[in-house]
Amino acid sequence: MAGFLQLLSMPHAKEKLSALDKPERIAKVIARVGLCSRREAERWIEAGRVKLDGKVLESPAVTVTAASTIIVDGEPLPLKDEQNVWRYHKPAGLLTTHSDPEGRPNLFDSLPEDMPRVISVGRLDLSSEGLLLLTNDGELARQLELPASGWLRRYRVRVHGRVDEKILDELINGVTIDDVHYKSIQATLDRQQGANAWLTVSLVEGKNREIRRVMEHFGWSVSRLIRTAYGPFQLGKLAKGDVEKVRSKVLKDQLSSRDRSGFAAKTEKLARRPADKRTKRLQAGKLKKNYRKRTKIDPINKPRKENAHRRRSK
Repeated sequence: MAGFLQLLSMPHAKEKLSALDKPERIAKVIARVGLCSRREAERWIEAGRVKLDGKVLESPAVTVTAASTIIVDGEPLPLKDEQNVWRYHKPAGLLTTHSDPEGRPNLFDSLPEDMPRVISVGRLDLSSEGLLLLTNDGELARQLELPASGWLRRYRVRVHGRVDEKILDELINGVTIDDVHYKSIQATLDRQQGANAWLTVSLVEGKNREIRRVMEHFGWSVSRLIRTAYGPFQLGKLAKGDVEKVRSKVLKDQLSSRDRSGFAAKTEKLARRPADKRTKRLQAGKLKKNYRKRTKIDPINKPRKENAHRRRSK
């Protein structure tokens, strides 16, 4: 969480590039002002859209300082606004991207006109719905979507098929599908209604289409997927298509680890290997000891030990 504290330590008032007191990667600086994510900034640089001190950059492997002049698409790098996060209830049928070659609708075109340019924290695919976090700080978005943040993503999932709860329990150990390993997944069966079932699924890693691929691997096709929580942020009663800004104090508390409600709890994985010989001996000795405690023996007429008379005669 040190990264979060570092982000929050930066001034929230509008600041210029001159606030830099040490060299930083140029893509990181561009992302921080909210123009795009760090990865997208790297693509912009490779496409020749960024100039540094009058020269077009060809590689993002460049650091900048307070004395650097950065031009993006012919415009100076804008001032950095106050760091903000919004909760957005994404409806199904919208892409989580600013542009699409096929011209399909994206969620950013549906946002209120008075909102600043924002980027999403992670993604939800076209047919998925529910909570999506938006922010005007690309570097913050990058920090929050990394598995290292420990933030739990929780979903309500409707699948077609008869669900085996034993398989769900084993997902806590993770699963490998087509040479792709998915880390620990917490999945519980809420109810089975005929040929359909509702599940609650929680995970930290969140690879591309992870839940759909895991469920389909076991023969359960996903007919609906709703994200209900991302770390400490909840979907709650936010209506579809609505967006709500997170209050500054709440955001600061949650990013500085004061609110641990959205973090993944440590879970004990199911034992896969049989106990070793030493463990078996210990268990056998414990059972024998307990048996002796439970067995009642008459202290007066207790049976004599074998060969006791021979030891006395000697």
